[in-house]
Amino acid sequence: MADSKAPTHTAYGRQRIGRTHGQWLEIGTARLETTGDINVILNRTILGGFSGHVYLAKIGGQPPVPEPERTDEELEID
Repeated sequence: MADSKAPTHTAYGRQRIGRTHGQWLEIGTARLETTGDINVILNRTILGGFSGHVYLAKIGGQPPVPEPERTDEELEID
């Protein structure tokens, strides 16, 4: 029988770097309870640039891929 206290998700926090750039950092784990509640244990904090966004991915999963950055040529208006 599996341990019911084992984490089922990994918690990632979004760290902003400048206005448009950022990265996902692993900040803890989470467990989905039988009642439907989610129990999150944060074991790290993001200092500087923490956007407040926390993403829960199943164990072994990854956070969303950041959108591709636009080049200066794509930003120019004709």
